[in-house]
Amino acid sequence: MTNSSSDGGANAETNVIDVRDVTMRYGDRLIQSNLNFPIRRGDIFVIMGGSGCGKSTLLKHMIGLQQPAAGEILVEGKNFFTATPEQQLAMRRNWGITYQLGGLFSDLTLAENIAVPLQQYTQFSVAEIRDTAAYKLALVGLAGFDDFYPAEISGGMQKRAALARAIALDPELLFFDEPSAGLDPLSSQRLDELIVQIRESMGGTVVIVTHELASIFAIATNSVFLDADSKTQLDYGPPRELLHNSEHEVVRRFLARGEKP
Repeated sequence: MTNSSSDGGANAETNVIDVRDVTMRYGDRLIQSNLNFPIRRGDIFVIMGGSGCGKSTLLKHMIGLQQPAAGEILVEGKNFFTATPEQQLAMRRNWGITYQLGGLFSDLTLAENIAVPLQQYTQFSVAEIRDTAAYKLALVGLAGFDDFYPAEISGGMQKRAALARAIALDPELLFFDEPSAGLDPLSSQRLDELIVQIRESMGGTVVIVTHELASIFAIATNSVFLDADSKTQLDYGPPRELLHNSEHEVVRRFLARGEKP
């Protein structure tokens, strides 16, 4: 049986993120309401649902870019919006974030892009920053591309460079917004494999917004389904379990893409 609400209270010590009674709005327009679920330590957690359901909006709430209209989101037990500036800085230092379009600075080389968080959050020397940038690029298969600009590499390589920047500070939490958007199937598969490898090597937790079915089944350990019509979550649990056992037809159809589970 799948779970449509959070069971995180009994296992709060294992939860990295707790979404509690969250309502999201843009002005008077309701996006989602009554969101309740945990994200457990070590998960590759997928936020899924159809277009316009509020997936990316939820991610923005999780990383402190937007404040819930009601409810709260706790990250490691702290509410970003009630934390002190010092606590907020410490929280952000522990997060790695990649955006749908990569978010690389076009006028900086790949190494310079990776250097940005290192310069902002560490006391590393110039040489240490250079060496760290080269190491992170090597981890994502871009060794030797330090001095290339984003426009000089492919879309798939840009996604990997964005991942290298996201892991520059060895974060325990990695957030991805549609990481496979615009990639061909092979590049998307390679990126999925890289995300799993990075998670395993760093021992962190990954939160991904995606509607890509192949990625959802390939790497997700847990998920929540947001519904655009009812404007709330319909289900929570491992995607393959939801495919076969969800009580909601819309969830099963989304995961089966119209085919019978």
